[in-house]
Amino acid sequence: MTSRRGSLAAVLGLLVLAISACSGGAPAAPSSPPSTPAAHPAGGGAAARMQPVGTTEADWQPVAQALGRPGKLSSDGLVYRVSFPRSDLTVTSYDVQVKPGLALGSYAAFSRYPDGVVLMMGDLVLTEAELQPVTDTLQGGGVAQTAVHKHLLSHEPPLWWSHMHGAGPDPVAMAQTVRSALDRTGTPPPAPPAAAPQLDLDTAAIDSALGATGTNDGGIYKFSFKRKETITDENHVLAPGMGITTAINFQPTGGGRAAINGDFAMTGQEVQPVIQALRRGGIGIVEVHNHSLDDQPHLFYMHFWANDDAATLAQALGNAVRAHNASPAG
Repeated sequence: MTSRRGSLAAVLGLLVLAISACSGGAPAAPSSPPSTPAAHPAGGGAAARMQPVGTTEADWQPVAQALGRPGKLSSDGLVYRVSFPRSDLTVTSYDVQVKPGLALGSYAAFSRYPDGVVLMMGDLVLTEAELQPVTDTLQGGGVAQTAVHKHLLSHEPPLWWSHMHGAGPDPVAMAQTVRSALDRTGTPPPAPPAAAPQLDLDTAAIDSALGATGTNDGGIYKFSFKRKETITDENHVLAPGMGITTAINFQPTGGGRAAINGDFAMTGQEVQPVIQALRRGGIGIVEVHNHSLDDQPHLFYMHFWANDDAATLAQALGNAVRAHNASPAG
């Protein structure tokens, strides 16, 4: 029986080969394995970080024309920043009349990248009556809002600060939307810069405490500290001039005293140490929040306020500066 089965199998095998030969076909080849995906860029599959490119003042003239105001290009050519100080407002906080340079500075900053994308980031100082119309205008023009909050404690009139974000190939369109938003506010047209008055402050003591040299900007003594690590927005590297710095401002209030305001740019782990350093020096905390939605690492910003001896406040601010990963922006 076994011999007959073997013979039958052999005959069937010959018949299959004959039929295949007659039909011109061949036995089917094994299925190919799935194609291997293309290798990802180095860095665990993440897209490569894209650095901003250098530009010239002439590159941004269409933006300046759309905004109706000239801007200033950073010394490295990476950021074009246009300021809109709210000099039309008379704002007081704890009996201090707040100057525009201390806390009332709207702005828009632009940076260009090799992939053709232009990023726009900024902040608008708005009255309560202006907030909703400006929101509608920005949203209608495709400019996102990434934060709405306050930079001051008790103050009159009530103000809100609205951070904005745009990305795309056409910076002029973004500038036109921002201009339309400004036109719905009382923001005045640009004025020639006034000569900076003498500062009634011990600037040498302040500089020593902060480990940096401040700048007299229209009578406000200012400091800027940049993050030491790289900050990105969807793999586009953000230059410090885009508004991701720690800003510390001193407004003289007489007799060596100053009102201080600004914000610390911190990672989540740095928030509590910075709060503690400020509070040990008697500096009030205003708000802790984010300015961006997609930055990496995700940064928190903390606004502060005090009005006291400027050199003493600088000591506390210096301790807070050393509690987070930043260095003088230069």
